[in-house]
Amino acid sequence: MKHESLKHGYDLSSMTFDSSHGYWPASVHNELAQYEWSLADISHRIDLNAWQGFLADLPRDPYVSRRWKRMSWLNLTDSDDVQIMGECPMAQGGMFNDAESMADKLRYYPGLDPAFVERSDVKAFVRAWAKLWGIGPREPILMQITGIRGKGQFDPLQGQGIHADGCKYLSILVLNRENVSGATSRLYADKAGTQPLDERVLNPGEILHIRDDRLFHSADAMAQEDPSLPVERFIIIINSCFVDGFQNRMLRRHFPDAVLNDVF
Repeated sequence: MKHESLKHGYDLSSMTFDSSHGYWPASVHNELAQYEWSLADISHRIDLNAWQGFLADLPRDPYVSRRWKRMSWLNLTDSDDVQIMGECPMAQGGMFNDAESMADKLRYYPGLDPAFVERSDVKAFVRAWAKLWGIGPREPILMQITGIRGKGQFDPLQGQGIHADGCKYLSILVLNRENVSGATSRLYADKAGTQPLDERVLNPGEILHIRDDRLFHSADAMAQEDPSLPVERFIIIINSCFVDGFQNRMLRRHFPDAVLNDVF
């Protein structure tokens, strides 16, 4: 059961934000143009405690052990609202995801809690994210809440290593990081990892924007900081404009009227 005081928080859900002006610092636009990636802190834009309240009832990932996950396909409407499109599986081709448990498989997950998607600060975030990348109405946006909890040592990427997600635009927002040692995020100009660009530990409320068709990313193993307590780290992954033909074929099958990146 969700903790209601966290789920609704001090009610940023009733506040509205201008999603096209001022949501992202000017540095984000400049860094993306110059470096293909950027880091920002949006903890002042969202009710992070309330968002964390939706982690308690995440279901286990049926394809990957020791992971919990929900995901939904969203898009903007012609009136600039954010809506859930319906069910479509994740479909990552092996050229983008070579983890044995995930590559070239159709993966179905329970959708995001509608109460989460309907929050005003969630909708403002999705609108601002779409406008940052130039995503228009009816373009599918994949939004996932995923992460790991438990005891021991974990690979947060579950075997993916240095990889790209098969899209043009990708962002990773950290929701929580409790009793975690490690999980350093790394960026590279090449899949082999011979051209490192940056490494850092992302804290809750920080979001890493990546031009996924130009860069590669990874995350180090994570473990318990205090061995007597469990570890927990959950993130939001949001991406769009897929260059993975496998995923685009599934999107076209499930959403015939969607606006898709022209890849076959």
